[in-house]
Amino acid sequence: MEEKLTLTTEWDKTFPKSDTVNHRKITFHNRYGITLAADLYEPKNASGKFPAIAVCGPFGAVKEQASGLYAQTMAERGFLTIAFDPSFTGESGGTPRYVASPDINTEDFQAAVDFLSVQDNVDPDKIGIIGICGWGGMALNAAAIDTRIKATVASTMYDMTRVNAKGYFDAEDSEEARHEKREALNAQRTIDYKNNSYARAGGVVDPLPDDVPSFVKDYHAYYKTERGYHPRSLNSNDGWNVTSSLSFLNMPILQYSDEIRSAVLLIHGEEAHSCYFSRDAYQKLRGDNKELMIIPGAVHTDLYNQVNIIPFDKMEAFFKQYLK
Repeated sequence: MEEKLTLTTEWDKTFPKSDTVNHRKITFHNRYGITLAADLYEPKNASGKFPAIAVCGPFGAVKEQASGLYAQTMAERGFLTIAFDPSFTGESGGTPRYVASPDINTEDFQAAVDFLSVQDNVDPDKIGIIGICGWGGMALNAAAIDTRIKATVASTMYDMTRVNAKGYFDAEDSEEARHEKREALNAQRTIDYKNNSYARAGGVVDPLPDDVPSFVKDYHAYYKTERGYHPRSLNSNDGWNVTSSLSFLNMPILQYSDEIRSAVLLIHGEEAHSCYFSRDAYQKLRGDNKELMIIPGAVHTDLYNQVNIIPFDKMEAFFKQYLK
């Protein structure tokens, strides 16, 4: 039985509403019993069974931001799409709030495929997914387990398990560094349990210190300004609480990504600090239906909402080729 969600009825996206697409709110549930909230977009004045795409990400964001922009734009190009909030996030259910799990969040993508597969106006043999940033890694993880997914796009992909276990640019890839991180995270668990609350472990810092890396400035410029801010987004808020990322440190994803037989398109900005995730993931993939596309001069957050930079033409051609 699905839990009752309270969904907003207003258009509260960070992008304008399309006049060529129908939009409505929907819910579906995953196999952990969590009800997920999503926006469904479908082309106006079209009939028959559509190829369908489920979209999620970036990590810590909500469906009113980048994933909704991707979903609406792909609906303008002839696909039925959903942009969903993952478990514990945004308008979706699950407590405590703003928890992340490599297992549950992979299941969220599979639950989205469950929903799409049984819609009367969807061809169940023509379903793809798009994962953005941290959900790019989850999308590949879902593609490695779910043979119903015929095509996957990972845009400016992050492997959240790798960055937690090894640090940015693998700078903390040692047993000692991981041990220190485990000690700190588990000590915080004791404090949290004693206080009956969870310490903050996410979001984009504000005000921004002077000595942060350039990619942190990029995140700040996106999430702290009108083009990226949304009140339900963890990344837009400093004070929201989340649990720690111990499970990401201990449960690596992409273990069997080399066994993905369906089509995969990896998209990344040339100037993005996490470009090595996509390059390394691409090196592991096998088959002639895998492709890596590097966008010259683009930084990480350009692929969140810069419609003149996001290669929608490429994605449209990719999905039309493999969802046929």
